[in-house]
Amino acid sequence: MFTVLIVEDDGKIASLLEKHLQHYGYRVFSVHNFSQVIEEFKRVTPHLVLLDVNLPLYDGYYWCRQIRTISQLPILFISARNGKMDQVMALDNGADDFITKPFDYDIVLAKINSQIRRVYGEYANNMDERKVSYLGLTLWPERMELSWNEQSVKLSHKEAVLMEILITHCPKVVSRDAILEKLWDEKFVDDNVLSVNISRVRQRLSSLGLSDSLETIRGSGYRLNGEWDSEKDI
Repeated sequence: MFTVLIVEDDGKIASLLEKHLQHYGYRVFSVHNFSQVIEEFKRVTPHLVLLDVNLPLYDGYYWCRQIRTISQLPILFISARNGKMDQVMALDNGADDFITKPFDYDIVLAKINSQIRRVYGEYANNMDERKVSYLGLTLWPERMELSWNEQSVKLSHKEAVLMEILITHCPKVVSRDAILEKLWDEKFVDDNVLSVNISRVRQRLSSLGLSDSLETIRGSGYRLNGEWDSEKDI
């Protein structure tokens, strides 16, 4: 049974979410003391977090960053804020998706199911850990870790999915639509959302010393150029 932690200060919404998710087999907990979000997170050890933006004391962006320092589990924002920059900020602070209020509870359930399948499904069904590699750049999708030249960096789930697409196609160009379909099951997502995720992957690569390895091919998409291979001998 998978566990969901709800961080939502509207008691009615939290209660309805709890009942709906429990009906479909999830174990659900809600935070009530909003100064103890991380403590509650550690106590519950959830598989996924539903996180509001407007919260007492600190906003959801703050708590998302705090959770990301200790876990790479899926985080879905649920918020009445519906501006493009709110969604960009959520993704830039480590979220995997953004659901605007008012929402359909079945849509929330579908998005949760999708994240659970992506993050835990393959891992649960395979005894051997997968490894995706090209010219020494290696990704472990299930543990969400990328390594090169004896260095490694942790990724969010979206970043790991994006890196897997890029590595498996390297050095070919991957179209924008192909990336969007893989990450969000749809093509029609705001360009800013994809740009944020590309920017975050570039930061992860840069931390490994591969600052210029991810190229934007105008009008086509993105690709890893594979030029880092020669750097090994420097």
